[in-house]
Amino acid sequence: MDTETVVVATGETKRQNKGRVRGVYERKPGEWWIRYTSQGVYHREKAGTYGTALKLYSKRKQKGLEDGKLPELRKRTATFTELADAAIQYVKGKYARPADDAARLELMKGWFTARSADGIKPGEIEAKLERATEENGWSPSTRNHYHNLLCLCYRLALRDDKVESSPVHGKVRKVAENNARVRFLLPEEEKKLRTAIRSKPEWAEHEPEFDLALHSGLRRGSMYLDLVWENVDLAGRTFTVPRTKNGEPITLPLNDDAMRALRIFRSRGNGKGRVVRNLAGETLNVNAHWFVPAVRAAGIKDFRWHDLRHSYASRLRQAGVPLGNIAELLGHKGLAMTRRYAHLSISNLHEAVSRISTGTTIAPEPIVETRAQGFVN
Repeated sequence: MDTETVVVATGETKRQNKGRVRGVYERKPGEWWIRYTSQGVYHREKAGTYGTALKLYSKRKQKGLEDGKLPELRKRTATFTELADAAIQYVKGKYARPADDAARLELMKGWFTARSADGIKPGEIEAKLERATEENGWSPSTRNHYHNLLCLCYRLALRDDKVESSPVHGKVRKVAENNARVRFLLPEEEKKLRTAIRSKPEWAEHEPEFDLALHSGLRRGSMYLDLVWENVDLAGRTFTVPRTKNGEPITLPLNDDAMRALRIFRSRGNGKGRVVRNLAGETLNVNAHWFVPAVRAAGIKDFRWHDLRHSYASRLRQAGVPLGNIAELLGHKGLAMTRRYAHLSISNLHEAVSRISTGTTIAPEPIVETRAQGFVN
């Protein structure tokens, strides 16, 4: 075998075999290496035997060819838009009320457009969430909801082998939530809000929606999307929502205010399908276009639509309704979530503890004269 020894700049001595494959060389007797470039980066690898070196060199050159000159041979990378579209289809098929989450996913598609899903970094996701929270005034709960949907996108993609890893799971943290928040409408605030709603015709037609929410405690999706006339019993003064947020049906009794709102909605339609309608008889999905500006016009701070549900529960508690009954009316499976309203009936608790008072006279404590008091004339 014709060989020659070459001294390189590093001081290494290696043997090159004339006539052999370029890129395969013997660094020392019996130890073969390969060298190659991939996407402009120079690489060296120890292979072992000459035959192994030939195979490894051929493999590395082929891989470099696929990566650099034949991109169509590489595995196609899914875009974030594809991940979001798959998640939208998932929530539409699995969720009881998919409209809100589908809208959130559509919004997030604009954050990364046609970006490669594998190329998105955790820092980018966190920056998008922070900016959207600041610009839209999101609560911690809303921000975390978007976080959950991002997790869903990548969880489905990992399941379907569309991405190598998730930049969300374990890398982007949720923010702390205050689930004990109870913001309810005070009587004077209700008066201001009604005045604001009635100040404009385009707002005034929505007052029955305000009344129904305040006197039924229904969540927005349940009221606007799930409540249908087929499940309303006007004679029995009840209605049923077949599937609530926790997946269970709920039947609620109706007071006079809720019944009045239902009669107005009944006059706007034919008594079939969804209940909540505007003056034109059109079904409604959202309320932000009138409720948010009305709250602002009334000068009420830190009040959201969901707080009408808190107001319903708070007024029940202040009227002395037991927590167990409130939990049932709200559709809670247990008392854990309902206990946030417990402190609102402290006057009733005063009455409760007074019932065990025996009226027994407590003996006065003996008066002990101190040394100092003994010298006082």
